[in-house]
Amino acid sequence: MFYSRKILPFLKQHLKKRPITVITGMRRTGKTTLVKRLLDLAPAKNKIYLDLELQSNQDIFAPRNYDEIIQTLRRRGLTFEQKVYIAIDEIQLVQNIPSILKYLYDNFDIKFIVTGSSSYYMKNLFAESLAGRKKIFELYPLDFGEFLDFKEFPRARANNWQSKFNVAEYERIRMYYEEYVEFGGFPEVVLAKIAADKKELLDDIISSYIKIDVATLSDFHDRQNVYDIIKMLASRVSNKIDFSKLSRLSGISRTMARNYLGLFTDTYLVAQVPVYTRNRDREIVKAKKLYFCDNGLLSFLADVGSGAKFENAVFNQLRHNGQISYFSLKNGREIDFVLDEKIAFEAKETPTQTDLTNLKNLAKTAGLRKHRLIGRRRSPVFSDYMWGGEIV
Repeated sequence: MFYSRKILPFLKQHLKKRPITVITGMRRTGKTTLVKRLLDLAPAKNKIYLDLELQSNQDIFAPRNYDEIIQTLRRRGLTFEQKVYIAIDEIQLVQNIPSILKYLYDNFDIKFIVTGSSSYYMKNLFAESLAGRKKIFELYPLDFGEFLDFKEFPRARANNWQSKFNVAEYERIRMYYEEYVEFGGFPEVVLAKIAADKKELLDDIISSYIKIDVATLSDFHDRQNVYDIIKMLASRVSNKIDFSKLSRLSGISRTMARNYLGLFTDTYLVAQVPVYTRNRDREIVKAKKLYFCDNGLLSFLADVGSGAKFENAVFNQLRHNGQISYFSLKNGREIDFVLDEKIAFEAKETPTQTDLTNLKNLAKTAGLRKHRLIGRRRSPVFSDYMWGGEIV
């Protein structure tokens, strides 16, 4: 069964356009499913899907004479006398593919739909050879609205940042939201029925990430060391990134720590959230904060506190709604999230009036007119906050 994603309407619209459709994101987020769906929707029979994890498909793009590639594709049943649709999965596995795509794009009427697992590869290497010939779409694990769709359960109401705690909605969906906070939004994991199966899938996802993506896109060959550093980062989720401390704890240089974190960011395992300020003269903390792309992986990799886990879930929900930053003063007071430089959000498991007052004052200091508390649980005497399960 095909479960739709929020990004699908934008991909369908771009399917009609000439530039290459590029879908990038972490392994197992559903890129292949979306590519196959787009190919099904393509208004022609003259089309093909190529998975570059298969050596036979990599061999298609091996010849230095690109016309030989056309001849091989003809033998696969394509004709180039009319428009052709070619979907290519995991293009980072073929080193010279950008130049191949450029040649084929410029000389034939081909609509390419391609996927890859590294934002650095897609944005930088493609920028050199395919400028003006592509549009990049980023795919993340499911947000909570998509999670409910996959569960075939009626969605929560649409986002209303000013809504107060809704008891009926909380009781209706609470069980699903707690599952989302614990096990995250990888499609296979969401569809698995029991916790043991979910954990096994998460183990396989992180193992595949290290064995394939890290090995393909970096010079880091010590898999155990990579895994240990990932686990160390998971234990520090929602904290400001301190490269000196990372270096000391891991036994690697600050430069190497930066390189590792850069790779994990570019391959969508983690995100680095920048500080927000409108006043460059204000004393602020400049370090970025660290979050994981998925709560299931976070739970699997480290035994983090309940509050940090909830904050990570809220980050992954809010990031689908716009650009995320955070606000922090040197005295340690901070706002967890700022959405599109407009709304301040603070994540509290059981919010209180004091939390709201503190957030209001900090938002005023930051120059933000709008602010909202986000809670995980029902507060016994306070309701002026939004429940996390209503961020869809």
